[in-house]
Amino acid sequence: MPSRLACSPVPSTERERHRHRDETQPWRRWYKTARWQRLRWSVLVRDLFTCQREGCGRLEADTSLLVADHKIPHRGDEALFWDAANLQCLCKTCHDRDKQREERRP
Repeated sequence: MPSRLACSPVPSTERERHRHRDETQPWRRWYKTARWQRLRWSVLVRDLFTCQREGCGRLEADTSLLVADHKIPHRGDEALFWDAANLQCLCKTCHDRDKQREERRP
């Protein structure tokens, strides 16, 4: 007898993946708020637009290449998400390569 559990389809397009992620992780919407943009900017200014990753220290004038990174992953914890002391400026290279790899480790 076939299972009655419906398998959810795997999102095939980038747009579908983003929509699926937003639906399953509602805290992702916080990144789209004016409050987040102000907090992000204050962190970049505080850290002098310089990557805080040990061994990097890259000074970056193009703020689209900088990330306000959560030192301790918030995983939907609102207090950790909005805590400026839990944020650091990272260049996109360090964030997207090194930091993401660390967070995915078991």
